[in-house]
Amino acid sequence: MMEKQIKNEQAKIEVEGLNLYYGKMKALNNVSLQLASNQVSALIGPSGCGKSTFLRTLNRMNDLIPGVTIQGKVLIDNVDIYSKEIEVVELRRRIGMVFQKPNPFPMSIYENVVYGPKAHGVKNKKKLDEIAEKSLRKAALWDEVKDRLKDSGLSLSGGQQQRLCIARVLAIEPDIVLMDEPTSALDPIATLKIEELVSTLKEDYTIVIVTHNMEQAARVSDTTTFFLSGDIIETGDTELIFTNPKQKQTEDYITGRFG
Repeated sequence: MMEKQIKNEQAKIEVEGLNLYYGKMKALNNVSLQLASNQVSALIGPSGCGKSTFLRTLNRMNDLIPGVTIQGKVLIDNVDIYSKEIEVVELRRRIGMVFQKPNPFPMSIYENVVYGPKAHGVKNKKKLDEIAEKSLRKAALWDEVKDRLKDSGLSLSGGQQQRLCIARVLAIEPDIVLMDEPTSALDPIATLKIEELVSTLKEDYTIVIVTHNMEQAARVSDTTTFFLSGDIIETGDTELIFTNPKQKQTEDYITGRFG
């Protein structure tokens, strides 16, 4: 369903004229944006500016909210993910999501990681063991938990729990990983580990990260998009956005004059 060739080799995600309403309130205003494969794209802006709403349009999480109306196109690999032919369950397998607060399931570390593959029909124990190890390694957690896989996921520290949630997402082999402020509940050391992890994961995945933290956006992302009141004010190469923004509103925000 979603295996067609993309027309622009660089663009993994193309959004065209996206409007989103919660009831009568407009949350996104004619948003158009292209995001490249195997890059980290940061979405920044003050609270309530539309960046998390935009992130959730990329895997149709907003479908779960009553009264939401969406207009425009969201193309992934040049396929409109809002067309009637799209299977939303399969879409969300291909586009994994990591949330603001770590949310491991109340089960063992091992069962957390293999939950998705099991749900998608993988039953072979050897295969599940391989998936668990590979995913935990990719999430830079294997060495810390390999001797305690039967322990509860809830027994881990906050930072480890978040990496477990990342491993859980990677276990279902997504193409794209969405991260909604994945370090806002973590201490600085755990935050640094997640940032280092994000930088390595882009070799295999396309990553879109919402962050309030300007330093984090500058450290981990290749491109940055600045949202304000549902509009995209500016988008471009992260270094240029932070050193030579074209719009005064962007400069005011990243220098801390508002937001």
